[in-house]
Amino acid sequence: MAKEITKMIKLQIAAGAATPAPPVGTALGPAGVNIGEFVNQFNTQTRPLAGNILPVVLTVYKDRTFSFIVKKPPASRMILKMLGLEKGSPKPQTKVGKLTQEQLETIAKDKMEDLNAGSLEEAKKIIAGTARSMGIDS
Repeated sequence: MAKEITKMIKLQIAAGAATPAPPVGTALGPAGVNIGEFVNQFNTQTRPLAGNILPVVLTVYKDRTFSFIVKKPPASRMILKMLGLEKGSPKPQTKVGKLTQEQLETIAKDKMEDLNAGSLEEAKKIIAGTARSMGIDS
């Protein structure tokens, strides 16, 4: 018999660097989750990806147990890291960089499992749209 889900929590946390302090503690405390246990499991699982911000989908069950899924870093962060930029442009018309087709394909392949795309070409279009909104040509 499946466990009854009481809450789904979405967070973005630095890989291998979760702490019981906010935002983790404030999001998990009211849900009745053992914050220390989550922090230890998350840090152990994500330590090899240190330096990235990772989206996490945490499922809390009625018996106060939990499970979580760690996703790939957001496409915007992958683009900035690939180009070595701190941030994108505040206005999409002001260009701050250019992604080559090879870089676009690399990001699309890496992010494919988290995207709502049926093919690599569709994934590349999604990543290119994200880049465009950040003031980056592709």
